[in-house]
Amino acid sequence: PLTSALGGQAAPFISRQALVNAWYDDAKWLRLLMPVAWLFIRLANMRRRRIVNDASRHWCPPVPTIIVGNINVGGTGKSPLVIWLVEQLAAAGYRPGIVSRGHGGRTQYPFDVKLHSDPAATGDEALMLLRRSGCPVVVDPDRVRAAKYLLQQHDCDVIVADDGLQHYALGRDVEIVVMDGQRGLGNGRCLPAGPLREPATRLREVDFVVVNGPQKFALPYATANMQLLPDVLIQLETGAIKPVDTQALGHTVHGVAGIGHPARFFEALRDLGFEVITHEFDDHHLFSLTDLMFNDSLPVIMTEKDAVKVGQLNSGLLHSNFWYLRINVSMPEDFMPRLLHKIKGRRGVATSAEDQSSNGDQHVS
Repeated sequence: PLTSALGGQAAPFISRQALVNAWYDDAKWLRLLMPVAWLFIRLANMRRRRIVNDASRHWCPPVPTIIVGNINVGGTGKSPLVIWLVEQLAAAGYRPGIVSRGHGGRTQYPFDVKLHSDPAATGDEALMLLRRSGCPVVVDPDRVRAAKYLLQQHDCDVIVADDGLQHYALGRDVEIVVMDGQRGLGNGRCLPAGPLREPATRLREVDFVVVNGPQKFALPYATANMQLLPDVLIQLETGAIKPVDTQALGHTVHGVAGIGHPARFFEALRDLGFEVITHEFDDHHLFSLTDLMFNDSLPVIMTEKDAVKVGQLNSGLLHSNFWYLRINVSMPEDFMPRLLHKIKGRRGVATSAEDQSSNGDQHVS
């Protein structure tokens, strides 16, 4: 945008977080960027049509493929849903595998993630997905190459693509968009005037719109509500498990989050009864021990994704009061039967290229 849909980093005159705040607070000055947003939409639509209307530019896997993505920039809760999905698919008799961008990682691609892979190479999310799900995970910015490699190396009969909605070169059977229940679509505009990678009308084409947490905005589309449920607290040093209550650790804690929407994590800790001293880091931040030294003996609770990176630090220096919060997902009872019905009847059809004529100033309220 001034960042990464146009790249990943904010422009030098404004921090990334300040830009995100402006998108969701509907700052008036963003209207100055509308001409750029219109150009962004036009170019994105042209690219999409070019890919999906040309058989040589996209590839449909021979197994059902489920895309979990979003139309917003930033964290919405995709990873917990991906973990839940592959668990449910395995319970239904499928052999799922995951393909991912490998955000925050740098390695040679495609990369088959292993339990002891370096998160600096694979990305924090990919390693977390492998550890939680136990199913194969391949990372590659080229999702088609990742999917082909996954099928070559592993006996998978369904692919779940983490954050691949706009990667139209990969054919798909089911599209799931995840949205944050608090932030919604922000000001409803496309990059860089707003947080949207595609116009809001894109939601009418997907199979499921999943809202993470209580929905505080209206949408003219049916949605499924996802609840993130705190499970247990796990100590990084020993793997010891404690219940999620203030009696286990004490009332006041340091909360550490290097994710797309840190406020949601801090709110979850407060809902558990903790008084939280917040420490917010950029998404995919590579932690050092100095980031976590707060000159007191209070417990430190971080996200599971951040724990993947912190756990790679010198274990002899890890404080016994470093914990992460493991969460589980609750979905409507009819969600999985509906999804299973879709993948039983569909096989690798590239998404249609409807002309998205809506402009970047479209609002959804």
